[in-house]
Amino acid sequence: MHLTQTDRTEIDTFLDSLWLEKGLSKNTLESYRRDLEAFAGFVSEKGKTLIKVTREDLLQYLSHRLKMGLKARSTARALSCLRSMYRWLLRENKIMEDPTLKVENPKLGRPLPNTLSEKDVERLLNAPDVSTPVGMRDRTMLEVLYACGLRVSELVKLKLSEINLRQGAIRIMGKGGKERLVPMGEESIAWLTRYLQESRTELLKKSLFEDVVFPSKRGSEMTRQAFWYRIKEHAQTAEISRKLSPHTLRHAFATHLLNHGADLRVVQLLLGHSDLSTTQIYTHIARHRMQALHRQHHPRG
Repeated sequence: MHLTQTDRTEIDTFLDSLWLEKGLSKNTLESYRRDLEAFAGFVSEKGKTLIKVTREDLLQYLSHRLKMGLKARSTARALSCLRSMYRWLLRENKIMEDPTLKVENPKLGRPLPNTLSEKDVERLLNAPDVSTPVGMRDRTMLEVLYACGLRVSELVKLKLSEINLRQGAIRIMGKGGKERLVPMGEESIAWLTRYLQESRTELLKKSLFEDVVFPSKRGSEMTRQAFWYRIKEHAQTAEISRKLSPHTLRHAFATHLLNHGADLRVVQLLLGHSDLSTTQIYTHIARHRMQALHRQHHPRG
């Protein structure tokens, strides 16, 4: 990639200003640098420098990226980076007009999260070997995760003081320090009661983490990554071939509630979403599921 010295200097100066003004991380600045150098390399082949770029050059570059098969999301990120740089160049009086002003972002669409059918969830829940303390712990964690729609990070940090078995509810401190009360349901209460009576003490091994509900085999607080590894292992046992994510059971919780007629705002509260639009993605999944069922079972489907 051939870059003029002028463009290299402009990019370095811009990134230095970003670091001073916003304190961006090294990784973010390196990502910005890659995007800027890729664009500078593209326009240099047309005999131009960054400060001579027009709106048409930008449109050609975006089109070039899409033809190369690069994802719309990464192209939108690159455009956002270019907008920042050209706003800075305008502020520094190095250009007279911002070429990004009338350039629209690529249409991203909203990807549907991966979820599981109710049968898949049942197979996953039955996968751990509950005759062992670790298996009993994993089964209980999966039951609570699915019953309450928790984030994996919320589950592994769960404390005894946040559980009320008598009321059948869990108190969760979610993102942004927002607290919510989530009902557990009879099945997860039964598993949690059995786990606390039979297996938890053996896992703790007199550790200092006595308030942690689900300790690791070493008796310490389990990491999010460790439990994600356990989920993948149990999915393999259950012969679930579809791609999973740490949020798979959270997605299944929301989708299955809506499939069975739950109100969207109730699901929003249970998930701890601050914005209803975040929860609305699940209505699309529920609609897709209903359409599939209609096609499968209706005589005119």
